[in-house]
Amino acid sequence: MSHEGVSDAEVDAFYSKVKEDAEAYGYHLNSDVAFTKDLLKNILINNKRYGYGACPCRLASGEKEEDLDLICPCDYRDPDLNEYGACYCGLYVTKEILEGKKKLSSIPERRPGPEERIKMKSTPFNAILTPSLPVWRCKVCGYLCAREEPPESCPICKVGKERFERFM
Repeated sequence: MSHEGVSDAEVDAFYSKVKEDAEAYGYHLNSDVAFTKDLLKNILINNKRYGYGACPCRLASGEKEEDLDLICPCDYRDPDLNEYGACYCGLYVTKEILEGKKKLSSIPERRPGPEERIKMKSTPFNAILTPSLPVWRCKVCGYLCAREEPPESCPICKVGKERFERFM
């Protein structure tokens, strides 16, 4: 069966890959497999629609540069996991949630509004130190590296280089 151009086989394969990656890096997917696969199906639909896998629980603009923070895993996943035990859409959960030691609760939107995001982008970079190479920070997991360009993918969470920002 196909939903908006995404087959069940694609969803199953994506589920297996995301689950394997999550577990390899200490993350956990929601144990409600039907719910999780529905989220993943919508990420695949967004990937076909926009060319990137925007979070299905937020409104994507269709402009990748504008939506980089929403590409799953989003920039807000780890802070949401630390504070609430789940990411905004509930795809990722902590071990406490997975083991039933903590209940899922609603998670407030952490993403800044459009005007605040524009303001943040225009804020001048203020470095106290001047390293010999630029320092790049993965906006998803916080990994830092000093090199001319960000790595092709984060060695920690595996997101692409477009998810790095110049830190220093």
